[in-house]
Amino acid sequence: MFDFSFSEVLIIFVLALIVLGPEKLPTVVRRVGRWVGRARAMARQFQEQLEEEIDLEGRHRSASPAQPTPAEAAARDPTETAEPSEPGTDAPPNGERPAGAPVSAAQSAEAPESPAAPHEPRV
Repeated sequence: MFDFSFSEVLIIFVLALIVLGPEKLPTVVRRVGRWVGRARAMARQFQEQLEEEIDLEGRHRSASPAQPTPAEAAARDPTETAEPSEPGTDAPPNGERPAGAPVSAAQSAEAPESPAAPHEPRV
């Protein structure tokens, strides 16, 4: 991240010795060392938490691949069916029965009666 050569560090150390003096320099170096250590620890902790969240998200996605995320569900075409129809039947996705299709006893008991078609007058 920071690329310091030995000569640059030596120049900084000499300038700090001249500005701070031999009495204050050791305490300042200790403080700077602690700050750097704390900053590194915080960066390491942040990185570990981020990796943990990525691992949890990966496990969650691999554990339930059939469940779409909310973004995927919103982007899905509304005309698609949630469940495929039975093989061999040509049932439309909205659950309606095509005209002329046989009605089972269970379907006729549950289905509401359709209004009667108006009769045409005989001529």
